Amino acid sequence: MSTRVGMVSLGCAKNQIDAERMLYMLKEEGFEIVADAALADVVIVNTCGFIESAKQEAIDTILEFCTLKNEGRIKAVICTGCLAERYREEVMKEIPELDAVVGIGRNSEIVRIIRDIYAGDENITEFGEKEGLDIEGGRVLSTQPFTAYLKVAEGCDNCCTFCAIPLIRGRFRSRPMENILEEAKWLAENGVTEIVVIAQDTTRYGEDIYGSPRLAELLRELCRIDGIKWIRTLYAYPERITDELLDAIAQEDKLVKYLDIPLQHCNEDILRRMNRGGSRESLTALIKKIREKIPGVILRTTMLTGFPGETEEQFVELCEFVKEMKFERLGCFAYSAEEGTPAAEFEDQVPIKIKEKRSEIIMEEQMFISDRFNEAQLGKTIEVVTEGFDRYAECWFGRSAMDAPEIDGKVFFTSDRKLRVGEYVNVTIDDVMDYDLLGTRV
Repeated sequence: MSTRVGMVSLGCAKNQIDAERMLYMLKEEGFEIVADAALADVVIVNTCGFIESAKQEAIDTILEFCTLKNEGRIKAVICTGCLAERYREEVMKEIPELDAVVGIGRNSEIVRIIRDIYAGDENITEFGEKEGLDIEGGRVLSTQPFTAYLKVAEGCDNCCTFCAIPLIRGRFRSRPMENILEEAKWLAENGVTEIVVIAQDTTRYGEDIYGSPRLAELLRELCRIDGIKWIRTLYAYPERITDELLDAIAQEDKLVKYLDIPLQHCNEDILRRMNRGGSRESLTALIKKIREKIPGVILRTTMLTGFPGETEEQFVELCEFVKEMKFERLGCFAYSAEEGTPAAEFEDQVPIKIKEKRSEIIMEEQMFISDRFNEAQLGKTIEVVTEGFDRYAECWFGRSAMDAPEIDGKVFFTSDRKLRVGEYVNVTIDDVMDYDLLGTRV
């Protein structure tokens, strides 16, 4: 009987792809991959270590499986991913029940490490150079069968003062375009119709190996692959959004009219302290240009409240900016001081309650904006990809091109016939419910 391996991947889609590559290595070596990690012999917790809440979720998940191990229900627990890379020996010291802690530079050794555990090795800690993380190779897809993430680069050189990603993931490095296109063709041949292009900074793609950004060219090439219907781009850095990129999104039918641009703030002084460029005026001009070049575009962004030194006046400016821009999709987070980042050492830290209250105010305003946007969809017929059937609500659900997987809203709808997951249908919108739309298949 082969060893059963279960994977729990936490955090972002970029981390999820790392997990999928490890699963592929294990499957190729004869390990049995099980969907329910609690039923596995070996559990790998592929952790996030980006902000405090993510770290706590990772620790809680590890402890949950260590409890199952102590009860004799599973044999080994391994910690991989960003928490393992960021805190290294500290993780094993704090959670000695772990059988192994593996940094991202040793993901390719996961098969050997599991065999070492079965051979009797205990408390294994292995780390390598961050650049040792493979960004090529096979994958076992863990998303729904019709959608997949496509990571085009790893690491980040932006060095925002609040962000630990460069410390965890290392310098920015792009994949060769031909390798990305080969992987995308493989995805299409295996039934994937929606590709989500990701990196820490997608707009920097190609700069390091081609001498200039090549995201627009890459997207146009992806559009030429048969079988792919929707392609969307996440994590676009505002200062690197070019006319060439906007023209590609406007002109190519397969590129959904959706762009994710994490802005973080609009006040020039705060942005400068974050080691980011821009100002309220320049960002307003950028948003205006995007909307002019891509009529009907859906813009997603994230904002950060309570960054060190943020005054009440600067926060009010952010509120006004959010109201004025009317982003179709927006998430807001209270600033988290992360060890090792420059901003964590700034003296003018904002009290937690103020940070969180400011975040709540932004999200309350966004709820109002989202309500108005959703109400404007009433009576329209939109294309929806079917994700499943809700037995409790007794209706189907899915997403439109306006919604990215896992982070945006859903479309719930009735149908007079049975559908299949991944089927694209037209739905007339009859009602709204918070961030979701309700409708009927036509």
